[in-house]
Amino acid sequence: MASQYAERAFTPFAGNPFGFVYEGAIAENVDGAVNVHGISYPLGNLTIAANVYTPAGYDPAKSYPAVVVAHPNGGVKEQVAGLYAQNLAAAGYITLAFDAAYQGESSGEPRNTDWPHNRVQDIHRAADILSEYPGVDRGRLGVLGICGGGGYTAKAAQTDKRFRAVATLSLFNSGEVRTYGFRGSQASTVQERLEAASKARQDEADGGEVAYTPNMCDTMTPEQADAMPYDLYREGYYYYGKTHAHPGSSFAYTVSSLMELASFDARDGAQLISVPLLMMAGSAADTFYMTVDVYERAVCAPKKELFEIPGAHHIETYWKPEYTSLATDKLVEFFGENL
Repeated sequence: MASQYAERAFTPFAGNPFGFVYEGAIAENVDGAVNVHGISYPLGNLTIAANVYTPAGYDPAKSYPAVVVAHPNGGVKEQVAGLYAQNLAAAGYITLAFDAAYQGESSGEPRNTDWPHNRVQDIHRAADILSEYPGVDRGRLGVLGICGGGGYTAKAAQTDKRFRAVATLSLFNSGEVRTYGFRGSQASTVQERLEAASKARQDEADGGEVAYTPNMCDTMTPEQADAMPYDLYREGYYYYGKTHAHPGSSFAYTVSSLMELASFDARDGAQLISVPLLMMAGSAADTFYMTVDVYERAVCAPKKELFEIPGAHHIETYWKPEYTSLATDKLVEFFGENL
């Protein structure tokens, strides 16, 4: 059977030939080291862009465990998802980091449509593709979801039993927060925001201009960002807008997306997760409670662990070496025991 994926050319950015923006990123594919391979593949009538990382000394005739890596909301594969995909490849895994449909280099209009159903299907499709990559042992397939990708990974793993082990990092429950705000802080405005989302969808259907939520990286000053009450947004402003900015990444999403987000909750159905589960989060993160919420409902996982990264905020688990190394070591231990 012909492969479902094709080779994809890289788009250089920020001095890296592969477009990566994280510290220690691959700058050249060389023998005896982790290599990265650009691929694309169909998802319905869309085209998904992804990177496959292979371990040092990779031999397609051999058998390797493999991990799908799902990026945060607004993120792209060249940021934190790429960092962890590369780190896991260095530990002997074949990994795949992809751009969500409608985001990054993947196709789909309107851009930055943020529908949970799409994000979950992205993960299922990534499993299809990684499972056929040369050298991948289908019986040793895992998944790692980061931030919003963590919430969608928890949902995808409820029904996709190809994943033999599931891990999340700094899980973000997109539906809960987009609908009600952190700990219900925007609950009083949900109906008017749903009205606005419904109008925005009708405008799209009528061929009108697509409405987007504000992209704080473009609309805020550093002083305004520093005054925000949540570390996720304060530090996200700098990560996505300054230190690790990428042209494919954006905090904005279509206003109409709220119609779909409001019916999504990463906690619902967590009892269907029936494989080993590792949930990691910074102990000082505003979002820590979201990881706990899903963890407590995953009552049928045969073994599960809530791993606190001491002192870390949400965004700090994306880039601070002392935190990323701790998380990577835990992932290698977890997947090593369960794949």
